[in-house]
Amino acid sequence: MRSTRDPRYISQLTRNTFAMILAGGRGSRLHQLTDWRSKPAVPFGGKFRIVDFTLSNCVNSGVRRVGVATQYKAQSLIRHLQLGWSFLDGRLGEFIEIMPAQQQVDDSHWYQGTADAVFQNLREIRHANPDYVLILSGDHIYRMDYGRILAAHVERKADLTVACIEVPLKEAKAFGVMSVDEEDRIVEFKEKPANPQAMVGNPDMALASMGIYVFNARFLYEQLLRDADDPKSSHDFGKDIIPHCVKRYRTFAQNFAESCVTEPGKPHYWRDVGTLDAYWEANMDLVQVTPDLNLYDESWPIWTWQPQSPPAKFVFDDNHRRGKAVDAMVSGGCIISGATVRRSMLFSGVRVHSYSLVEESIVLPNVDIGRHCILKKCILDKNCVIPEGTHIGVHRDEDRKRFHVTDSGITLVTEAMLGQCSVTIR
Repeated sequence: MRSTRDPRYISQLTRNTFAMILAGGRGSRLHQLTDWRSKPAVPFGGKFRIVDFTLSNCVNSGVRRVGVATQYKAQSLIRHLQLGWSFLDGRLGEFIEIMPAQQQVDDSHWYQGTADAVFQNLREIRHANPDYVLILSGDHIYRMDYGRILAAHVERKADLTVACIEVPLKEAKAFGVMSVDEEDRIVEFKEKPANPQAMVGNPDMALASMGIYVFNARFLYEQLLRDADDPKSSHDFGKDIIPHCVKRYRTFAQNFAESCVTEPGKPHYWRDVGTLDAYWEANMDLVQVTPDLNLYDESWPIWTWQPQSPPAKFVFDDNHRRGKAVDAMVSGGCIISGATVRRSMLFSGVRVHSYSLVEESIVLPNVDIGRHCILKKCILDKNCVIPEGTHIGVHRDEDRKRFHVTDSGITLVTEAMLGQCSVTIR
């Protein structure tokens, strides 16, 4: 386990690595939150986007040649990358390159699967001439030193290394599940199996793929070309490439515990915020007194772009009209005017007007909450204007008539649901 007090594991391995981030997914289980943005572009943690965590891991690990493959409603993501991730120095061979789906190989289709997304950008990867290629997902929340998995990959003389994490067996159906021998060599791999294989010695847990792969560059090229010529393939890493390699080549697993950036005694934090409930829970984790994910760790910062805003402001101190926030995260540009915010997360530019109460809610940028509102367990999308006297999260049956309410009672509110319209890039 890597302590945040240790130096970063930057070496010639990381400098000779090209990272390909797959950031084209819609994230349909987030429902209307991804109607106008891809999942990696969804705001998270008060000021970030989900993709910022993977990109920050790359930069902090010393992997500074990065391609980002986009596809579904990518304008918001592209704009964020242009504004916030253009600081690398091309004169030193560092870059973050946006790779939108362009039908580069065959004008009859866009990206058909994760492997096809990389295959269609093979020319650009080859141009970078890396020794190793790191394939990453752009829609998970975690901190990881990629230098550790690269070092293990080389030490084992592996062709392919798959990062893995232990998950409850009952949840493993949603992942690629692997079995390993005593040397961590993968002996079996199944993508989203109906009956996942439990770990040896731990019948309640399974070893799941994190969607993070290290390939020797030439080996990756060979596998992608072979897969592209296979008419029976779905051109997916989990379904096609990895099972093929497990049977024929040196394919190893690397446990997340070996490369997780965390503090002593803290769990190995990794979250797939692919549902509204999971998204809400992960954000609420951060407002705890000592959250498992430490965003205040200066040795492993999460980089992003944010608007230049004034500090958050809290006004009025009367008995029934006091601007305050308790167990909450409040970003710059917010004004809490005679209202109460509890156990909530407010992104930049939020206004909460007098006599209102916001509890256990996630409020995305530039939301305006009128007077005398009560909002509980809500996710409010960007630019919503909540009319005076609105109650949401109080009467679930009434909320379902207008908004999207999950089975656990989290209410998603968007401009469209409120009958409002915005042309702002999401």
